[in-house]
Amino acid sequence: MKTIQVDTSASQCPVSEVHISVDCRGKSCPVPLVEVRKALKRADAGQIIEVVGTHAPSRKEIPMAVEALGSTLLGIEGSDTDWKIRIRK
Repeated sequence: MKTIQVDTSASQCPVSEVHISVDCRGKSCPVPLVEVRKALKRADAGQIIEVVGTHAPSRKEIPMAVEALGSTLLGIEGSDTDWKIRIRK
């Protein structure tokens, strides 16, 4: 399996415009991943999706799915139990 490495040294993702927000706080697998896939289907090319959540495994699974679905992972912020992921379709 290919390893995805993201530089999280910056305190914030440089992207400020968000087109679709997905709030998965308090939800566990598979809900966050399913909601991200739905958002990617709704999004137009180039749009930014911001996902917030609290489920630690989803913080690792979503970036892998983003790459597999051909989108771009822009950044991951926060801890394992309180995170934000930004994606460009």
